[in-house]
Parts: sequence; C-alpha cells; structure tokens
Amino acid sequence: MRIIWNEKDPIYLQLHQYLAQLILQGVIKQGDALPSVRQLAVEQHVNPITVSKAIAMLVDDGIALKRRGLGMFVAEGAAEQLKIQLRDRFLAEEWPSIHQRISLLGLSVTDLLKEPS
Repeated sequence: MRIIWNEKDPIYLQLHQYLAQLILQGVIKQGDALPSVRQLAVEQHVNPITVSKAIAMLVDDGIALKRRGLGMFVAEGAAEQLKIQLRDRFLAEEWPSIHQRISLLGLSVTDLLKEPS
C-alpha cells in the first residue's frame, strides 16, 4: 500500500504514523516482523535512512523490538501502548483547538453525538 504524502509533516513521521496505523488495525500483530528498511524504502520510494528513522521512533516508543540478525518485531502490548500515546498526543495537541471550535460554534454534546446526515 502506497502512502499518500502530505506537505506539512516530515516523511519519517508520516512513515512512523503509517506503521503505527498498521499495528493499531491489526495488519501487523504483536510478535510479527515489521517490513524491512529496504522493503519499505523501495515500496514507498523513499531513502532507507528515512525509513530507519521512522522505525527507530517505534523502538524508542517501545512499540518495536530489535532482534539481532532477525530484524524488527512488534513488541508485546504494542497496540495498547500506541493507543495510550496517541490519545495523550490527541488530547495535548489537537483537542484544545477542536474544543475551542466547538465552543465558538455553540455545539452541545447532543449535537456532536448525532449521526451525520
């Protein structure tokens, strides 16, 4: 699957988000190997160093583990850990502006919970 790149975020961050999404969706499960740096670089038409940086972020976050000579693997509890990290990031970075917009528009909880028409 090809990533549709955006102009505002660095490519390594978009790759990180792509891999995180695959883990959250269960496409790559706990204990599964992550795609290799070379494979992702060719597949997504990006520099292998960029891919390495994205995978290193997953390792730093405790989402992926390096098994010497075997590659990178999804850590135990990775999906739950990702959910916690993404919730925290959403609440800290995105929610304040969303909340402000909701307040400005005078929307209620009932308005927000209505099914879209």
